[in-house]
Amino acid sequence: MSKNSKYLLVSLPTSISPSNDHDEALTALRSAVTTDYGTVFPFDIPEFKIGTLDALVQQADELAKLELGCEAVVGKVGDSLKAILEGDDEKIAQQKTVNDKPAEQYLKTFHWNKVKYRADKPLGEIIDTLQKEVSSIDNDVKNKHNQYNQVKTNLTTLQRKQTGNLSNKSLTTIVDPSLLIQDSEYLETHLIAVPNQITKDFLKTYETLSPMVVPRSAQLVASDDEFTLYAVTTFKKHSQEFVHKSRESKWTPRDYKYKEGGKEAEQKEVDRVGKDERKVWGEALRLGRTAWGEAVMARVHVLVLRVFVETVLRYGLPLSFVCGLIRTTPKLAKRARNSLDASYSYLGGNAFGRDKKGRVTKDDSSTSADMQAAGHTGDAGEYSAYVCYEFEIR
Repeated sequence: MSKNSKYLLVSLPTSISPSNDHDEALTALRSAVTTDYGTVFPFDIPEFKIGTLDALVQQADELAKLELGCEAVVGKVGDSLKAILEGDDEKIAQQKTVNDKPAEQYLKTFHWNKVKYRADKPLGEIIDTLQKEVSSIDNDVKNKHNQYNQVKTNLTTLQRKQTGNLSNKSLTTIVDPSLLIQDSEYLETHLIAVPNQITKDFLKTYETLSPMVVPRSAQLVASDDEFTLYAVTTFKKHSQEFVHKSRESKWTPRDYKYKEGGKEAEQKEVDRVGKDERKVWGEALRLGRTAWGEAVMARVHVLVLRVFVETVLRYGLPLSFVCGLIRTTPKLAKRARNSLDASYSYLGGNAFGRDKKGRVTKDDSSTSADMQAAGHTGDAGEYSAYVCYEFEIR
């Protein structure tokens, strides 16, 4: 998938060729957009069941909103893949395929999916099917991504307990149970993590921090680059005061109770959550890959319906039109449009004219306003003399 590609999906009446022939009209379109500005590919659009004029105008509005929704979902799925693959652009690009081929190849060889979206059904039913599908894709990816984030957060929390400093890491593998007074009616052992730069102050003051601290009870348990862990014994009736004043002194009381087999149980939990994380990561990646392709397919099918509805509203019945996909770049897209305007502005009737130098101008604002009110607008809300939708796939 090329990051520098921009596409124009154009529909023109076959009357642009003198013979009114489809193939000659496509040749005329190719002549209008030279290879300097882009490449034109034939794009097949089936004929759908047409309802009333009022229904078509309403459907044009619905499809415009639905396409915006599709574009948003494609972007959200892309963001999910980016998070799962930690921003690795090469790996992300490998996952962004449509029917196991690059998006550009899918567009160039597009065929309406008659199995998922039966063209013999009324337009309203097809639009409803697409709306439900896009909503389902959005919800599925959102739920799986949230599940992955939760499992990842759980794993990170467990890993931090094993790799942090003595003020926050797990003490299961650090504290010798023989240092702890257990099952005493009156005495209790507190584990206090003290910043290394104030250990001397701690040793000088801990005995008088609260009443009934056992003198010279502080025992060095462990130390790291940031903290030193001490075990201090107090009478239970003053434990809360000792803990509170320890925090005021910028020491960190650690809440720890020894459990038989705790070390093994903790490692088993880390292993279990790690296994869950890898499993959900794989599920989220597979879903993201599938969902991105399906969201792009849905968007392209919505674009096809937009072109068809606009073609009927613009050129009328009986239908006789040619559709082409123009692959260009963001920089050249404007020139491609100018080229098309120069060739086909006459289709807009009074809405377009030419200045003294022969350049196409939009010289009838009231006509443009009327056409916009009737739903005949391009992507930017401006009236165009022909049916054209610009889009990118990222």
